[in-house]
Amino acid sequence: MRLSRIIVITALLVSGFLLVTTKTDWGQRRILNPVSGAAPLWSGPSSTHATSLSPDEMNNIEIYKASHLATVNITSTVYRRTIFFEVYPSKDQGSGFLITADGKILTNNHVVANERQLEVTLSDQTRYKATLLSRDEANDVALLQITPRGKLPTLHLGDSDALQVGQKVLAIGNPFGLQGTLTVGIVSSLGRSIRGDNDQTLEGLIQTDAAINPGNSGGPLLDSAGNVVGINTAILGPNGNIGIGFAMPINRAKLMLDDFRAGRKRPKLGASVVWLAGDYADALHLPTAGGLLVQEVDPGSAAARAGLRGGRQEVQIGNAELLVGGDLIMSIDGKPVDRSDAISRALASKRTGDTLELTIFRNGRTISVRVRLGDEGAI
Repeated sequence: MRLSRIIVITALLVSGFLLVTTKTDWGQRRILNPVSGAAPLWSGPSSTHATSLSPDEMNNIEIYKASHLATVNITSTVYRRTIFFEVYPSKDQGSGFLITADGKILTNNHVVANERQLEVTLSDQTRYKATLLSRDEANDVALLQITPRGKLPTLHLGDSDALQVGQKVLAIGNPFGLQGTLTVGIVSSLGRSIRGDNDQTLEGLIQTDAAINPGNSGGPLLDSAGNVVGINTAILGPNGNIGIGFAMPINRAKLMLDDFRAGRKRPKLGASVVWLAGDYADALHLPTAGGLLVQEVDPGSAAARAGLRGGRQEVQIGNAELLVGGDLIMSIDGKPVDRSDAISRALASKRTGDTLELTIFRNGRTISVRVRLGDEGAI
Protein backbone atom coordinates (compact mmCIF):
# COMPACT_ATOMS: atom_id res chain seq x y z
CA MET A 1 0.00 0.00 0.00
CA ARG A 2 2.80 2.34 0.93
CA LEU A 3 4.62 1.52 -2.32
CA SER A 4 1.60 2.23 -4.46
CA ARG A 5 1.18 5.60 -2.73
CA ILE A 6 4.78 6.50 -3.43
CA ILE A 7 4.33 5.57 -7.08
CA VAL A 8 1.16 7.69 -7.39
CA ILE A 9 2.79 10.72 -5.69
CA THR A 10 5.87 10.43 -7.89
CA ALA A 11 3.70 10.24 -11.03
CA LEU A 12 1.75 13.32 -9.95
CA LEU A 13 4.96 15.30 -9.31
CA VAL A 14 6.43 14.37 -12.69
CA SER A 15 3.19 15.23 -14.46
CA GLY A 16 3.00 18.57 -12.68
CA PHE A 17 6.59 19.39 -13.56
CA LEU A 18 6.01 18.58 -17.22
CA LEU A 19 2.84 20.66 -17.23
CA VAL A 20 4.58 23.64 -15.67
CA THR A 21 7.63 23.58 -17.97
CA THR A 22 5.81 22.96 -21.25
CA LYS A 23 2.36 24.48 -21.01
CA THR A 24 2.78 27.71 -19.08
CA ASP A 25 4.39 31.01 -20.09
CA TRP A 26 6.62 31.04 -17.01
CA GLY A 27 8.08 27.54 -17.28
CA GLN A 28 11.61 26.47 -17.88
CA ARG A 29 12.64 29.83 -19.23
CA ARG A 30 11.68 31.56 -15.98
CA ILE A 31 12.88 28.86 -13.69
CA LEU A 32 16.30 28.60 -15.33
CA ASN A 33 16.64 32.28 -16.35
CA PRO A 34 14.96 34.25 -13.60
CA VAL A 35 16.44 37.60 -14.76
CA SER A 36 15.94 37.22 -18.50
CA GLY A 37 13.20 39.79 -18.51
CA ALA A 38 15.42 42.49 -16.98
CA ALA A 39 16.22 45.60 -19.04
CA PRO A 40 19.53 45.47 -21.06
CA LEU A 41 22.51 47.43 -19.79
CA TRP A 42 22.95 49.31 -23.10
CA SER A 43 20.76 50.72 -25.85
CA GLY A 44 21.25 50.25 -29.57
CA PRO A 45 21.20 52.91 -32.27
CA SER A 46 17.89 54.47 -33.21
CA SER A 47 16.42 53.02 -36.37
CA THR A 48 16.61 56.33 -38.24
CA HIS A 49 20.36 56.77 -37.65
CA ALA A 50 21.57 53.18 -37.43
CA THR A 51 23.44 53.13 -40.75
CA SER A 52 23.38 56.72 -41.99
CA LEU A 53 26.63 58.56 -42.79
CA SER A 54 27.03 62.22 -43.63
CA PRO A 55 27.90 63.22 -47.22
CA ASP A 56 31.35 64.30 -46.02
CA GLU A 57 31.98 60.94 -44.37
CA MET A 58 30.87 59.15 -47.52
CA ASN A 59 33.26 61.31 -49.54
CA ASN A 60 36.16 60.39 -47.24
CA ILE A 61 35.33 56.70 -47.48
CA GLU A 62 35.00 56.73 -51.26
CA ILE A 63 38.30 58.55 -51.74
CA TYR A 64 40.11 56.17 -49.38
CA LYS A 65 38.73 53.09 -51.12
CA ALA A 66 39.75 54.47 -54.52
CA SER A 67 43.18 55.74 -53.47
CA HIS A 68 44.81 53.63 -50.76
CA LEU A 69 45.44 50.70 -53.12
CA ALA A 70 47.65 52.98 -55.25
CA THR A 71 49.64 54.26 -52.24
CA VAL A 72 52.87 52.36 -51.57
CA ASN A 73 55.49 52.00 -48.88
CA ILE A 74 59.10 52.75 -49.88
CA THR A 75 62.05 51.33 -47.96
CA SER A 76 65.51 52.68 -48.73
CA THR A 77 68.56 50.82 -47.46
CA VAL A 78 71.79 52.73 -46.82
CA TYR A 79 75.00 51.02 -45.73
CA ARG A 80 76.68 52.90 -42.90
CA ARG A 81 79.84 52.40 -40.85
CA THR A 82 80.18 52.17 -37.09
CA ILE A 83 82.99 53.89 -35.23
CA PHE A 84 84.85 50.59 -35.61
CA PHE A 85 84.41 50.77 -39.42
CA GLU A 86 81.95 47.88 -39.47
CA VAL A 87 79.38 48.18 -42.27
CA TYR A 88 75.71 47.75 -41.35
CA PRO A 89 72.46 48.36 -43.27
CA SER A 90 70.22 51.21 -42.11
CA LYS A 91 66.64 51.40 -43.36
CA ASP A 92 64.42 54.44 -43.76
CA GLN A 93 60.77 54.38 -44.76
CA GLY A 94 58.53 56.71 -46.69
CA SER A 95 55.52 56.69 -48.97
CA GLY A 96 54.77 57.06 -52.66
CA PHE A 97 51.94 56.59 -55.11
CA LEU A 98 51.46 54.91 -58.47
CA ILE A 99 50.80 57.13 -61.48
CA THR A 100 50.97 54.51 -64.26
CA ALA A 101 49.69 50.95 -64.42
CA ASP A 102 53.15 49.71 -65.42
CA GLY A 103 54.69 50.75 -62.11
CA LYS A 104 55.88 54.39 -62.19
CA ILE A 105 55.80 55.95 -58.72
CA LEU A 106 56.06 59.55 -57.50
CA THR A 107 57.64 60.30 -54.14
CA ASN A 108 59.88 62.87 -52.42
CA ASN A 109 63.50 63.09 -53.45
CA HIS A 110 64.57 63.05 -49.79
CA VAL A 111 62.90 59.64 -49.34
CA VAL A 112 65.35 58.14 -51.85
CA ALA A 113 68.19 60.69 -51.69
CA ASN A 114 70.85 58.41 -50.20
CA GLU A 115 69.55 55.12 -51.50
CA ARG A 116 71.63 52.07 -52.21
CA GLN A 117 68.69 49.70 -52.42
CA LEU A 118 65.05 50.64 -52.90
CA GLU A 119 62.13 48.35 -52.15
CA VAL A 120 58.46 49.12 -52.77
CA THR A 121 55.68 47.33 -50.88
CA LEU A 122 52.22 47.47 -52.43
CA SER A 123 48.93 47.46 -50.52
CA ASP A 124 48.62 43.67 -51.02
CA GLN A 125 52.07 43.26 -49.38
CA THR A 126 53.84 42.22 -52.58
CA ARG A 127 57.36 43.64 -52.78
CA TYR A 128 59.43 44.84 -55.71
CA LYS A 129 62.89 46.25 -56.23
CA ALA A 130 62.71 49.81 -57.51
CA THR A 131 64.99 51.93 -59.69
CA LEU A 132 65.32 55.70 -59.72
CA LEU A 133 64.33 57.18 -63.08
CA SER A 134 64.48 60.92 -62.41
CA ARG A 135 64.78 63.42 -59.60
CA ASP A 136 64.21 67.15 -59.11
CA GLU A 137 66.18 68.12 -56.02
CA ALA A 138 65.05 71.75 -56.07
CA ASN A 139 61.41 70.66 -55.70
CA ASP A 140 62.09 67.50 -53.68
CA VAL A 141 60.42 65.19 -56.21
CA ALA A 142 61.54 61.80 -57.54
CA LEU A 143 60.23 59.22 -60.02
CA LEU A 144 60.69 55.48 -59.42
CA GLN A 145 59.99 52.40 -61.51
CA ILE A 146 59.02 48.87 -60.48
CA THR A 147 58.26 45.93 -62.78
CA PRO A 148 54.92 44.49 -61.61
CA ARG A 149 53.43 41.18 -62.64
CA GLY A 150 50.22 42.84 -63.80
CA LYS A 151 48.46 46.18 -64.13
CA LEU A 152 48.36 48.29 -60.98
CA PRO A 153 45.82 50.84 -59.67
CA THR A 154 46.81 54.48 -60.21
CA LEU A 155 45.98 57.97 -58.98
CA HIS A 156 45.03 60.95 -61.14
CA LEU A 157 47.01 64.18 -60.90
CA GLY A 158 45.01 67.34 -60.24
CA ASP A 159 45.79 71.06 -60.57
CA SER A 160 47.56 72.54 -57.55
CA ASP A 161 47.37 76.06 -58.99
CA ALA A 162 43.58 75.99 -58.43
CA LEU A 163 43.86 75.28 -54.69
CA GLN A 164 42.21 77.65 -52.23
CA VAL A 165 42.77 78.12 -48.52
CA GLY A 166 39.99 76.37 -46.63
CA GLN A 167 39.23 73.56 -49.05
CA LYS A 168 39.30 69.97 -47.81
CA VAL A 169 42.33 67.76 -48.44
CA LEU A 170 43.10 64.16 -47.50
CA ALA A 171 46.52 62.63 -46.87
CA ILE A 172 47.29 58.92 -47.31
CA GLY A 173 50.59 57.32 -46.36
CA ASN A 174 52.49 55.08 -43.99
CA PRO A 175 53.28 57.15 -40.88
CA PHE A 176 55.57 55.27 -38.49
CA GLY A 177 55.20 52.27 -40.81
CA LEU A 178 51.41 52.07 -40.27
CA GLN A 179 50.36 51.28 -43.82
CA GLY A 180 47.36 52.85 -45.51
CA THR A 181 46.66 55.59 -42.94
CA LEU A 182 44.13 58.31 -43.86
CA THR A 183 44.04 61.77 -42.29
CA VAL A 184 41.76 64.64 -43.23
CA GLY A 185 42.13 68.41 -42.97
CA ILE A 186 42.08 71.61 -44.96
CA VAL A 187 44.49 73.76 -46.93
CA SER A 188 45.75 76.08 -44.19
CA SER A 189 47.87 78.34 -46.41
CA LEU A 190 49.62 78.48 -49.79
CA GLY A 191 53.05 79.62 -50.98
CA ARG A 192 54.92 78.64 -47.82
CA SER A 193 58.74 78.40 -47.79
CA ILE A 194 60.64 76.12 -45.44
CA ARG A 195 64.22 74.96 -45.00
CA GLY A 196 64.61 71.41 -46.26
CA ASP A 197 67.41 68.86 -46.30
CA ASN A 198 70.97 70.05 -46.95
CA ASP A 199 69.96 73.58 -45.92
CA GLN A 200 67.86 73.82 -49.10
CA THR A 201 64.88 76.17 -49.26
CA LEU A 202 61.65 74.64 -50.56
CA GLU A 203 59.33 77.31 -51.91
CA GLY A 204 55.65 77.59 -52.69
CA LEU A 205 54.51 74.71 -50.48
CA ILE A 206 50.94 73.84 -49.49
CA GLN A 207 50.38 74.10 -45.73
CA THR A 208 47.78 71.73 -44.27
CA ASP A 209 46.46 70.65 -40.88
CA ALA A 210 45.85 67.09 -42.11
CA ALA A 211 48.04 65.03 -39.78
CA ILE A 212 51.40 64.25 -41.42
CA ASN A 213 54.04 62.28 -39.52
CA PRO A 214 57.39 60.59 -40.21
CA GLY A 215 56.75 58.01 -42.92
CA ASN A 216 54.08 60.13 -44.66
CA SER A 217 56.72 61.79 -46.85
CA GLY A 218 56.12 61.08 -50.51
CA GLY A 219 52.47 60.11 -50.10
CA PRO A 220 49.58 61.82 -51.90
CA LEU A 221 47.62 64.84 -50.74
CA LEU A 222 44.20 64.56 -52.38
CA ASP A 223 41.32 66.94 -53.00
CA SER A 224 37.65 66.03 -52.44
CA ALA A 225 37.46 64.65 -55.98
CA GLY A 226 40.27 62.19 -55.25
CA ASN A 227 42.85 63.93 -57.44
CA VAL A 228 46.43 64.35 -56.20
CA VAL A 229 47.14 68.03 -55.56
CA GLY A 230 50.35 67.65 -53.57
CA ILE A 231 53.09 65.33 -52.34
CA ASN A 232 53.34 65.26 -48.53
CA THR A 233 56.82 66.57 -47.82
CA ALA A 234 57.53 67.92 -44.34
CA ILE A 235 56.22 68.61 -40.86
CA LEU A 236 56.88 71.44 -38.44
CA GLY A 237 58.52 69.82 -35.42
CA PRO A 238 60.95 66.89 -35.33
CA ASN A 239 58.87 64.42 -33.35
CA GLY A 240 55.52 64.31 -35.12
CA ASN A 241 52.44 66.21 -36.16
CA ILE A 242 51.43 69.42 -34.39
CA GLY A 243 48.81 70.44 -36.94
CA ILE A 244 51.20 72.00 -39.45
CA GLY A 245 52.37 69.96 -42.42
CA PHE A 246 53.63 70.85 -45.87
CA ALA A 247 53.14 69.34 -49.31
CA MET A 248 54.88 70.02 -52.62
CA PRO A 249 52.34 71.20 -55.24
CA ILE A 250 51.70 68.44 -57.77
CA ASN A 251 52.21 70.82 -60.70
CA ARG A 252 55.93 70.85 -59.84
CA ALA A 253 56.01 67.08 -60.27
CA LYS A 254 54.17 67.40 -63.60
CA LEU A 255 57.03 69.52 -64.90
CA MET A 256 59.56 66.88 -63.95
CA LEU A 257 57.42 64.20 -65.61
CA ASP A 258 57.12 66.22 -68.83
CA ASP A 259 60.87 66.81 -68.92
CA PHE A 260 61.61 63.15 -68.19
CA ARG A 261 59.40 62.04 -71.06
CA ALA A 262 61.06 64.54 -73.40
CA GLY A 263 64.60 63.81 -72.15
CA ARG A 264 65.08 67.36 -70.85
CA LYS A 265 66.58 68.75 -67.65
CA ARG A 266 64.85 71.38 -65.53
CA PRO A 267 66.14 74.94 -66.02
CA LYS A 268 67.75 76.71 -63.08
CA LEU A 269 68.41 80.34 -62.31
CA GLY A 270 71.22 79.71 -59.84
CA ALA A 271 70.41 82.35 -57.23
CA SER A 272 69.03 82.17 -53.69
CA VAL A 273 66.51 84.90 -52.88
CA VAL A 274 64.28 86.12 -50.06
CA TRP A 275 60.93 87.91 -50.35
CA LEU A 276 61.00 91.46 -49.01
CA ALA A 277 58.36 94.23 -48.95
CA GLY A 278 56.82 97.00 -46.86
CA ASP A 279 58.66 98.14 -43.74
CA TYR A 280 61.51 95.69 -44.24
CA ALA A 281 62.14 97.02 -47.72
CA ASP A 282 61.83 100.62 -46.56
CA ALA A 283 64.37 100.00 -43.77
CA LEU A 284 66.87 98.91 -46.43
CA HIS A 285 66.06 101.90 -48.67
CA LEU A 286 64.41 99.66 -51.26
CA PRO A 287 61.06 100.20 -53.05
CA THR A 288 58.26 99.36 -50.60
CA ALA A 289 56.43 97.43 -53.33
CA GLY A 290 59.12 94.88 -52.66
CA GLY A 291 60.48 91.94 -54.57
CA LEU A 292 63.00 89.14 -54.27
CA LEU A 293 66.28 90.25 -52.70
CA VAL A 294 69.16 88.22 -54.12
CA GLN A 295 71.21 86.64 -51.34
CA GLU A 296 73.78 84.53 -53.17
CA VAL A 297 74.61 83.76 -56.81
CA ASP A 298 76.07 80.36 -57.69
CA PRO A 299 79.33 80.57 -59.63
CA GLY A 300 78.94 79.58 -63.27
CA SER A 301 75.14 79.65 -63.11
CA ALA A 302 72.70 81.40 -65.44
CA ALA A 303 72.30 84.18 -62.86
CA ALA A 304 76.08 84.65 -62.66
CA ARG A 305 76.45 84.78 -66.45
CA ALA A 306 73.73 87.46 -66.59
CA GLY A 307 75.57 89.55 -64.00
CA LEU A 308 73.11 89.29 -61.09
CA ARG A 309 74.63 90.41 -57.81
CA GLY A 310 74.19 88.85 -54.40
CA GLY A 311 74.37 90.46 -50.96
CA ARG A 312 77.65 91.65 -49.44
CA GLN A 313 76.78 92.49 -45.84
CA GLU A 314 74.77 90.60 -43.22
CA VAL A 315 72.21 92.57 -41.23
CA GLN A 316 69.30 91.72 -38.96
CA ILE A 317 65.90 93.21 -39.77
CA GLY A 318 63.34 92.25 -37.11
CA ASN A 319 63.73 88.50 -36.67
CA ALA A 320 65.35 87.97 -40.07
CA GLU A 321 69.04 87.83 -40.90
CA LEU A 322 69.65 89.02 -44.46
CA LEU A 323 72.49 89.64 -46.85
CA VAL A 324 71.99 93.14 -48.21
CA GLY A 325 73.56 95.07 -51.07
CA GLY A 326 72.43 92.70 -53.80
CA ASP A 327 69.87 93.07 -56.58
CA LEU A 328 66.13 93.28 -55.87
CA ILE A 329 64.12 91.42 -58.53
CA MET A 330 60.92 93.44 -58.97
CA SER A 331 59.33 91.81 -62.01
CA ILE A 332 59.79 88.67 -64.12
CA ASP A 333 58.76 88.65 -67.78
CA GLY A 334 56.83 91.87 -67.19
CA LYS A 335 54.83 90.52 -64.22
CA PRO A 336 55.34 92.21 -60.82
CA VAL A 337 56.88 89.94 -58.19
CA ASP A 338 54.31 89.69 -55.42
CA ARG A 339 55.06 86.34 -53.78
CA SER A 340 58.03 84.34 -52.52
CA ASP A 341 57.75 81.55 -55.11
CA ALA A 342 57.65 83.90 -58.13
CA ILE A 343 60.82 82.43 -59.64
CA SER A 344 59.61 78.85 -59.33
CA ARG A 345 56.30 79.79 -60.92
CA ALA A 346 58.05 81.63 -63.76
CA LEU A 347 60.35 78.67 -64.42
CA ALA A 348 57.34 76.34 -64.58
CA SER A 349 56.73 77.24 -68.22
CA LYS A 350 60.42 77.50 -69.17
CA ARG A 351 62.87 75.05 -70.68
CA THR A 352 66.66 74.98 -70.68
CA GLY A 353 67.86 77.62 -73.14
CA ASP A 354 64.84 79.91 -72.65
CA THR A 355 65.26 83.42 -71.28
CA LEU A 356 63.87 85.35 -68.34
CA GLU A 357 63.36 89.11 -68.55
CA LEU A 358 64.09 90.54 -65.11
CA THR A 359 63.48 94.06 -63.86
CA ILE A 360 65.83 94.71 -60.96
CA PHE A 361 66.56 97.54 -58.55
CA ARG A 362 70.29 98.18 -58.18
CA ASN A 363 72.13 101.13 -56.63
CA GLY A 364 69.06 103.34 -56.56
CA ARG A 365 67.88 102.75 -60.13
CA THR A 366 65.83 100.24 -62.09
CA ILE A 367 67.41 98.24 -64.93
CA SER A 368 66.48 95.29 -67.13
CA VAL A 369 68.46 92.04 -67.27
CA ARG A 370 68.08 89.11 -69.69
CA VAL A 371 68.93 85.71 -68.24
CA ARG A 372 69.49 82.72 -70.49
CA LEU A 373 68.55 79.67 -68.43
CA GLY A 374 70.76 76.68 -67.86
CA ASP A 375 70.29 73.46 -65.89
CA GLU A 376 73.01 74.04 -63.33
CA GLY A 377 72.79 75.58 -59.88
CA ALA A 378 69.75 75.85 -57.61
CA ILE A 379 66.69 77.99 -57.93
